[in-house]
Amino acid sequence: MPDRPRRTSRSRSLSRVLALVALLAATTSGCKGAVSRIGWPAPVTKEGRDTLNVWYGSFTTACIVGGIVIVLILWAALWYHRRSPDQLPRQVRYNLPIEVLYTLIPVVIVAVLFYFTAIRENDMDHFKGSKLNVGVVGFQWSWQFNYLNDGLSVTGRPGEPPQLVLPVGEKIHFYETSPDVIHAWWVIPFLFKRDVVPGRVNEFALTVTKTGVFQGKCTEYCGVDHDRMLFTVRAVDQATYQSWLAQAKQIAASGENVALVREGNTLRVVQQGPGQAEPPARERAP
Repeated sequence: MPDRPRRTSRSRSLSRVLALVALLAATTSGCKGAVSRIGWPAPVTKEGRDTLNVWYGSFTTACIVGGIVIVLILWAALWYHRRSPDQLPRQVRYNLPIEVLYTLIPVVIVAVLFYFTAIRENDMDHFKGSKLNVGVVGFQWSWQFNYLNDGLSVTGRPGEPPQLVLPVGEKIHFYETSPDVIHAWWVIPFLFKRDVVPGRVNEFALTVTKTGVFQGKCTEYCGVDHDRMLFTVRAVDQATYQSWLAQAKQIAASGENVALVREGNTLRVVQQGPGQAEPPARERAP
């Protein structure tokens, strides 16, 4: 009889915990947008969706492991707490099966997460099928984008960020290099970033799936004007891209820098004025 009130109290505590967990699950399951993506921006590339799926898997695994740990802590605290000042709990030295189990399970979890992460990274480093090749040169304090298939370059200057125009639905092979210090090329909704290292050519491939203008920046501190190393990416359909490319080549032939501006519902290529002088050969992406 004396144990009944304590067991009732423990049952009520457990019921409250389970009710709280159920409420949180019901609340988050109905969330949309950034909350459903756990704070991540909406991806606009095929590879970005794959990266987000890896994040979902990692976060779900972390929640499951964390939930199990919390339940075990509460269970031990409620069922095995000291019931009287004079009572000494039963002493246990070890339990070999349990110790083996909680050693193997984390190893398996880490191995599975590593496997899917490596698969996604290999996908981004798979360049077969790429028809458009773009060289990215990061320099103090702006960017140059080289359309390697067409002999066209768009160069920015501090205070005049360049714009990289890309077609949607086509795998694009990027080459990165730098003539001075380490930079990092990052377009936020692409959910992808890779360092731009002097004396080295880094490569990756992306396929943009949505049209729009997306902000890009350098995320590796590269000096006093690091905050000015900005650029934009404009993703357009194939017809618009081909039209832009033809106009850009005409403007580039006159030695002027080019930009794409929107006027109402149309896109137009304009001259930005003389850009930075053509970088020496060591600064150019291959």
